Amino acid sequence: LATPLPHPKKIGWTRGFTLWGGLRQQWKLLGLFEIDQQHEFYSLTCMMKEGLAAAVQNTAPTTDVSDDDFASEATLTHKDFTMKTYAGSVFASLRFSVGVTEQEYQRSLCSQSFYLQFISNSKSKADFFLTSHTDPRYRSAFKYFIVMQSVFYPNDRINARYDIKGCEVSRWTEPEPDRSNIIVVLKDLNFEGQYITLGECQCSWLLQQVQIDTHFLQQLNVLDYSLLLAHQPLHHDERLHNLSFASLIVRTKKSVATATDFPDFKAQNRRLLPNLKNPLHIIDGPDRRYFVGIIDIFTVYGFKKRLEHLWKTLRHPGRSFSTVSPRTYCRRLSQWVQEHTK
Repeated sequence: LATPLPHPKKIGWTRGFTLWGGLRQQWKLLGLFEIDQQHEFYSLTCMMKEGLAAAVQNTAPTTDVSDDDFASEATLTHKDFTMKTYAGSVFASLRFSVGVTEQEYQRSLCSQSFYLQFISNSKSKADFFLTSHTDPRYRSAFKYFIVMQSVFYPNDRINARYDIKGCEVSRWTEPEPDRSNIIVVLKDLNFEGQYITLGECQCSWLLQQVQIDTHFLQQLNVLDYSLLLAHQPLHHDERLHNLSFASLIVRTKKSVATATDFPDFKAQNRRLLPNLKNPLHIIDGPDRRYFVGIIDIFTVYGFKKRLEHLWKTLRHPGRSFSTVSPRTYCRRLSQWVQEHTK
């Protein structure tokens, strides 16, 4: 979910056209495009809103999540499409655990405001839609989508963003000039020579959590996921608060427990959450605030990826690249975080 953006109805009519035009131009510089009636994804996003609104009304958080809840699938048929929701009560419980009510969730996703399309430099070619908070048809094929809070939220002071895979081939992005309004997500080689500086307690938590998460993804036989990382400078008063532990330590949450299919998975890695928006992805160090999360977790290491691994081995001898076995991918990303955190 994106940071709230101004809506044209909130701008005075006299100056509205000029200001709204300037805002849309600014969005384009950031890689954002409004999905209005002329946009190719307009019909799709309308169906998403209708389906999500119905799905929220039919799910509710539960205090005792079971294996059946994880395996549940709910299918709702609408006028022009059918929508299937996976593990609805589980995700409702996750939202509730971080203070997001189902009413807030529905308001954000299903309002009359247009979604925004984010044009990223991701090699996966996935479509990214952002809510603003306030005619092709897709009938012949399934289209899967996942709803998640943006790792980089709130983004008002973020001054660098990285997509980390723990390898070197194709892992450099040319930075934009200073004072450019264009947002570029940098990569592994851009981060060389830098560190995630957290301090002993937070550092220990991050290293263990990355090991837990990557081990879980290895068990699922997936690869090519990314560690999203961003940072922003802390203000003087925020650094003082962190030193005194006055506002940083507010509440404690458990990591998500695993299903019984993975008995060796560590189900808990407690940490103290900050009393901030998006607390799950935010970690404060002595001088910087870091935004951290793992995304793109749906690439399975099947026959096609095994062939790609063989081809890249021949093309890039002696160099590290993204398409490797899930075991190697898990170990390598954990090692990258360990080597770049202090």
